[in-house]
Amino acid sequence: MSRKEFDSLGRMELPDDVYYGVQTQRALINFPVSGIREPPELVRAYVMIKKAAALVNMRLGDLDEMRGGAIVFAADAVLDGKYLDQFVVDVHQAGAGTSFNMNVNEVLANIALERLGHRKGDYDFLHPNDHVNMAQSTNDTFPTATHLAVVDRSDLLTTVLTELAEAFESKAREFGNTYKSGRTHLMDALPITLGEEFHAYASAVRRAELRIHERRDDLLELAIGGTAVGTGANARPHYRDSVIELLSEMTGLKLMPAKDSFEVTQSRSQIVAYSSALKGLAVELIRICNDLRLLNSGPTTGLSEIVLPAVQPGSSIMPGKVNPVMAECLDMICFQIIGNDTAVMLAGQAGQLELNVMEPLMTYNVLSSISMLNNFVPVFVSRCVKGIVANEDRCRHYLDRNPILATLLDHKIGYMEAAKLAEESMRTGEPIPKLAVSKGLISEEEARIIFDISKMSVVNDH
Repeated sequence: MSRKEFDSLGRMELPDDVYYGVQTQRALINFPVSGIREPPELVRAYVMIKKAAALVNMRLGDLDEMRGGAIVFAADAVLDGKYLDQFVVDVHQAGAGTSFNMNVNEVLANIALERLGHRKGDYDFLHPNDHVNMAQSTNDTFPTATHLAVVDRSDLLTTVLTELAEAFESKAREFGNTYKSGRTHLMDALPITLGEEFHAYASAVRRAELRIHERRDDLLELAIGGTAVGTGANARPHYRDSVIELLSEMTGLKLMPAKDSFEVTQSRSQIVAYSSALKGLAVELIRICNDLRLLNSGPTTGLSEIVLPAVQPGSSIMPGKVNPVMAECLDMICFQIIGNDTAVMLAGQAGQLELNVMEPLMTYNVLSSISMLNNFVPVFVSRCVKGIVANEDRCRHYLDRNPILATLLDHKIGYMEAAKLAEESMRTGEPIPKLAVSKGLISEEEARIIFDISKMSVVNDH
């Protein structure tokens, strides 16, 4: 069975069982790109906008109660998880997101039509543009849906990153008395504790999360009500504020209208800035994961100062080999996030005059980045960070032979003499404290005081 539908370009035939319509069908033909559909969180955000708009348009007397009520019914059905297979437009689509906006309009229109006893496609009675899209444009609805979806997923990301920071802090406490050599330029440096190393990881995650949260708050400002190019055309006075009030009730968020409705259609700087904050997090996570891989390296030819949990065999040919696969996976995710941010940055600068038409690409990449983090970071915490074990013997072995301990004698014998001592220690393998005492530079009692590593860490009180 099939049905015929008409739009401004003419007639098309569709399967009768689908709820999308002619413009969606055109998008399926025109944009068979990735096979990836818009994510459920964007569908949900878009449908909430349609519901709020219908309720406000009924309140203002522009949409009759029968049609408006049916649109609200259709929106609620989708929000309850029904009809999600009908949102079929590829994430790479017509600029600005018109195809997806119409996909939403058509699905809600056809659900509403069935609710009212009409056949799908009977747009003379209830139209996707005239009724479902009343007082709206893709120009304002797509950015608004983007903000709502990103904020929703960002709030989960805050929880996820907090758990990661807490896991690192727990390890910092556990490793608080594990003394080891610090390293700069990958060369021996002054002693620290393994706990201090891990506490710094926690601090870096928390700082990155704070930047993300600040950029998330920028997204509470919505473009809705600006309609086409920010003019507010075809929307009544008070429509914008009423829709935002309803969306605030639906989401539990303190939403606000855009300070300049023209700016938020021309510029997508808010979503670009949010993406950049995700990139900043990715850079920190890559650095931390690379540290973990390096500290775990070995077990006989690397640093081997920590042991990462063994979660799966590491080689198809080398028996017994175990690799740091969880850190490797998070590295790859973060590389992809940086690539996503590059696409967002390029899309952000591609806006022209009154509209940035690259919104769908920005939305997809940002939501994809958040989704990967939300999916994997909890697994990384449970299957990697929580199971990390300190190799205290190896840490102490390196520390005892660290020639840079000569630095602690600078105040006693001067930089140049301390440098000579360090060179001799490296040449002979003799530990610095023993060498200094044997040369009569300090007494054994002074050595115990000067080289008491536990008294060194006075900067941070964890």
